[in-house]
Amino acid sequence: MRRLYQAAPSRALMPDIEPGAPFEAVLVNISGGLVGGDRIRSEIAIGPGAAATLTAQAAEKLYRSTGEDTKIETRLAVGAGAWAEWLPQETILFDGARLRRTLTVTLAPGARLLAVEMVVFGRAARGERFAHGFLHDSWAIHSGGRLVWADAIRLERDVAAQRSRVFGFGEAAGYATLLHAGPEAASFLPAARAIAAAGPAEGGATLVAGMLLLRFIADDAMRLRASVIAAAGGLRAAIAGLPVRLPRVWQM
Repeated sequence: MRRLYQAAPSRALMPDIEPGAPFEAVLVNISGGLVGGDRIRSEIAIGPGAAATLTAQAAEKLYRSTGEDTKIETRLAVGAGAWAEWLPQETILFDGARLRRTLTVTLAPGARLLAVEMVVFGRAARGERFAHGFLHDSWAIHSGGRLVWADAIRLERDVAAQRSRVFGFGEAAGYATLLHAGPEAASFLPAARAIAAAGPAEGGATLVAGMLLLRFIADDAMRLRASVIAAAGGLRAAIAGLPVRLPRVWQM
């Protein structure tokens, strides 16, 4: 690591890794959760030819807001020929939470990216659903100096009614997006479709602007998580020759 700047409540921890594994940084929110008005901004650069895995210590909890949005902004720059993994654990939206989140990635020539985001609607163990609140979750991928993919989801006010629509989420406990960008992304489509079909959550894979895109949805958060673990692990092994097992914080 060449440079690190951090300020509360954000911390980056660098655990011991297995020989030959990529550099690993575990992002930690020491406040234990986020509320309306909180702001988290991360800017991460992976140098040319480097390899790094970025993950999170645990699920991120978004508590009920009294009115203001929680804002999470992540900017990731991946240098030429570098390998980057963005593997945070799930974000749990408590009922009444308000989240505005952006992930912006800039890829240099030959860069490879494996990125995951997972959202859980409420706390099933407490009989709670994310029925009211606000969610605006967006991705933007830049390559070759231009925007190659943008995606966003927005839910607000009566979230329960929006989720229950035919073209919404129905009874789903959450959803996940997994994306791989790289020079040979298209060649991994058959493997990605097989992995998605074999998981416990409903999922599928396709190509968008030459990038591999997987989506998952499930009526149980643990089944959703299991599919994400299987997909991310299987793809990192197939694409980069890394262990199928995700970083240890995912196993705790």
